[in-house]
Amino acid sequence: MSINAALIGATGNIGREILAILDERLFAIDNMHVLASRASMGREVSFGDRTLTCEDMEQFDFSTVDLVFMAAGGDVAKKWAPKIAAAGALIIDNSSAYRMDKDVPLIVPEVNPDAIKGARVKNIIANPNCSTIQMLVALKPIHDAAKIKRIVVATYQSVSGAGKAAMDELWDQTKGIYVTDSPTSEVFPKQIAFNVIPQVDVFMGDGGTREEHKMINETHKMLGEDIRVSATCVRVPVFVGHGEAVNVELERPISAAATKSLLRTSPGLMVVDKHEDGGYVTPVEIASEFAVYVSRIREDKSVDHGLSLWVAADNLRKGGALNAVQIAELALNRGLLSKASS
Repeated sequence: MSINAALIGATGNIGREILAILDERLFAIDNMHVLASRASMGREVSFGDRTLTCEDMEQFDFSTVDLVFMAAGGDVAKKWAPKIAAAGALIIDNSSAYRMDKDVPLIVPEVNPDAIKGARVKNIIANPNCSTIQMLVALKPIHDAAKIKRIVVATYQSVSGAGKAAMDELWDQTKGIYVTDSPTSEVFPKQIAFNVIPQVDVFMGDGGTREEHKMINETHKMLGEDIRVSATCVRVPVFVGHGEAVNVELERPISAAATKSLLRTSPGLMVVDKHEDGGYVTPVEIASEFAVYVSRIREDKSVDHGLSLWVAADNLRKGGALNAVQIAELALNRGLLSKASS
């Protein structure tokens, strides 16, 4: 079955990656439309060996497509998703707008694929936060084997998660420091070059940030409400790729060796774990990779049945665009991309 599809936000980091991955994975698309506001009409983007021209989103007939990828932020999603859904298209939304809506599935295909059964309630599927995605791909097999009671995670998040302007700011600040210019900060609250910033997104009323709340709430929705989660999210001067130091407390014991064997045979994961200098992965090594990588698997003796591990992934790929495409593949395989199923 081939489908007609549209992408909103094709000129952004995630939008460009969605087009690249759709082509790489030979997703069955008859017609691909890239849509934008009138200010971006006429801009061109690459889709495999084709060049697509941005069409006016305001004038587009969404009844002509089966699937819409939204990669343009929460405000756009809130305005347009109900209109598109009413036309019968299935929406995969990369923003946080609908993630906690009880009638909208929040899906990581390696974690909770059966949640897609609810996709046609509102014709919207939410793509989780990038940091939550990679953490849960690594933790789901452990949860199934030994049941997680508590998660403590510290993230090391690249600037690409904040968009192109954030990547430009890191580049400009780094160049400026080398020529003794004073770095200016417009995207981030403090200098990001040669620094780390313990704030990702805005602060909430309890002292946590919105990014930390996302990791907690999305874990509860996908893995279980009874899991206690503590998250500290940090921005680091890396262009692409998030790292996470994850500690879990389990109900039942599982050794580090057994965990390593389990993760090696689990979907979406690669284990690189030699207890020697350089025997682990770093974000720069796994940029452009599809898999979530796990290293430094070890038992935590400070709690009963504890494990610690290092998790790294390309946040633009598995943390965003790839997961969205995998959701589309899941919907296609489950027969959900025919409007007759809505």
